[in-house]
Amino acid sequence: MDEAARHALIDKAERTHRLAEAELAALLADDGATDELAAAADRVRRAFVGDEVHLRGLIEFSSYCRQNCLYCGLRRDNKNAQRYRLSPEEIVALAEKAKAAGYPTVVMQSGEDAWFTAERLAAIVRDVKRLGLTVTLSVGERMTDEYRVLREAGADRFLLRIETTDRALYERLDPGMSHEDRIRCLADLKRLGYEVGTGCLVGLPGQTAEMLARDVLFFRSIDADMVGIGPLVPNGETPLGDERPGDMRLVRRMVAAIRLLLPEANIPATTAMETLSPGARELMLRSGANVMMPNVTEGEARQKYALYPGKACVADTPEHCRACMEGRIRAMGRTVGKGPGGRMRKNRK
Repeated sequence: MDEAARHALIDKAERTHRLAEAELAALLADDGATDELAAAADRVRRAFVGDEVHLRGLIEFSSYCRQNCLYCGLRRDNKNAQRYRLSPEEIVALAEKAKAAGYPTVVMQSGEDAWFTAERLAAIVRDVKRLGLTVTLSVGERMTDEYRVLREAGADRFLLRIETTDRALYERLDPGMSHEDRIRCLADLKRLGYEVGTGCLVGLPGQTAEMLARDVLFFRSIDADMVGIGPLVPNGETPLGDERPGDMRLVRRMVAAIRLLLPEANIPATTAMETLSPGARELMLRSGANVMMPNVTEGEARQKYALYPGKACVADTPEHCRACMEGRIRAMGRTVGKGPGGRMRKNRK
């Protein structure tokens, strides 16, 4: 793409927060657009969500999973995965420590572990809510009534990445799962009043710029409150172990494009980004991101939640992780967010 055409498209996205699929795909495919796209996204980030970076305390409470996704180290058929399951009491104790460390929000994340029924999870959510914390769940696909039980127990937010909106690619990489079910789950969550987070993987085999453009437009169409992007980090214990890692410059363009088209959304700088490229969190915070999720899980569980190898910060203590994140944020001239850091609704077009 020539410089004038590139500049015109980025200017349009910054002013209107809209692009056609072909326009968006052209920018995502254009490596030369990376820096200008990121600068525009950073301006939109400052205008819509400010300079605060919101920290969420991540509790990884079970590595059991009934699903068999080809890219994930927790997949059911990975016989070398180290399985663990924290007790409800251990989960609540970690939430108490997260609160004491200054986290206003905890993210309770696991594989799709059938032991944690909606009723068991709801009891844990109620206990964590009594601490005065905002609760985000990331526990995969559930039936509508289960999501309702968890919402009524006090869960505020739910993270469920679509991974890819291309049906054929989704069903090839997520065997036994239904693309329609995934979309149904996201619709249920919205209807029940959760703040809904979703997102996709970048670098999946067979993925194209057009597919990624459709992902971004899907996030916009469902009015996603949070969008998390992860590069593919190949795991040797999975069928995609020999694939190339996701392109971090493309990941950066995706983060920037999401900020431009969903200016109010919360967008995390993720651990997977840092795993592939040390310092990536700061780079993404300068490209439209405004959230970080330090791990507050302790002990062996911290090492055993192995979605992919070489996970950044896995050897750190939760205390060190929190101090490190805060220091990095302040070194950028940004501030650590106060309060739960929910979506800020300024743009009601």
